[in-house]
Amino acid sequence: MHGAPATWSASAKKLATLITLVVLATLPVHAQGFHFVALGDLPYGPPAQSYPPYRKLIDRINVEAGAFSIHVGDIKSGSTLCNDEEFAQQLEHFRRFKGAVVYTPGDNEWTDCHRINNGGFDPLERLAALRQRFFQAGQSLGQAPIALENQSAVTPARGKFIENQRWHHQGVTFATIHVVGSNNNLEARTLSAASEFFERDEANVEWLQSTFDGASQKGSRAVVIAFQADVFDSRTPFEDFPGWSGFKRSIEGTLLPLAERWGKPVLVIHGDSHQFRIDQPFSLQKRPLRNITRLIVPGASDVRAVRVDVRPSGGFGFELIEAR
Repeated sequence: MHGAPATWSASAKKLATLITLVVLATLPVHAQGFHFVALGDLPYGPPAQSYPPYRKLIDRINVEAGAFSIHVGDIKSGSTLCNDEEFAQQLEHFRRFKGAVVYTPGDNEWTDCHRINNGGFDPLERLAALRQRFFQAGQSLGQAPIALENQSAVTPARGKFIENQRWHHQGVTFATIHVVGSNNNLEARTLSAASEFFERDEANVEWLQSTFDGASQKGSRAVVIAFQADVFDSRTPFEDFPGWSGFKRSIEGTLLPLAERWGKPVLVIHGDSHQFRIDQPFSLQKRPLRNITRLIVPGASDVRAVRVDVRPSGGFGFELIEAR
């Protein structure tokens, strides 16, 4: 009889411990802060001049040891060749990243490759080469790739759009969309260019919609969207369809309304204009969208990257990373 209470006490302790573990498992996980690195429009210029500082910057990014890096495209300048050798060099640069790096294409590596000083390539052939060389289903680039979703796998009807990627990290939803400069390839130059634009534009719209739907379902605290083009950059009439914007449907007609309805913090990262800037320029029907912050990464002759701190609240902090 005297041993019974002791046996009961041990069992009770085990039961209490089990209940505590179950309760803790059902409680919401407190959001933690983390950081990642954003860069783009690098390297620019002849290899002898542009590669050494770019490699130093990658070394500095490796020291930062962020969760991952995002390169928003233009892996070469607009006046260098779009040949296979250039692509191979830039793929080697991505392999220098000790962590993961997610890349989305820029116009310099395919849209503008028809130009004589780029080698007079077929832009659609160069786009196909980019997709084949730089993208692998289900994972990023870098020495320690992260798992991600590709639109080509999520939506088989969009099988060619492997470059549209999405992943989630510590309660934040990230996505890349293939939106590039030179008016997003909406050019009157050839019928094939316009045809390519309309198909990709439709895919981008669908990817944005499913990204925000997924963020809502997961209860994400913030959304980060990365692409190459500066959508406020004007283009010359002879290059584009006069009065037609290649960014109207995907950005103004889709991203902005989705972000407004989302209501929580949204970070838009892009390059193209090479001027480091953090602002809130977006509006919808003259309503300023204060939950959207824009980051323009430096680039070209400004060989720097940006450390982005994601705060527990879902807000963002920014710090420039210098090549040393």
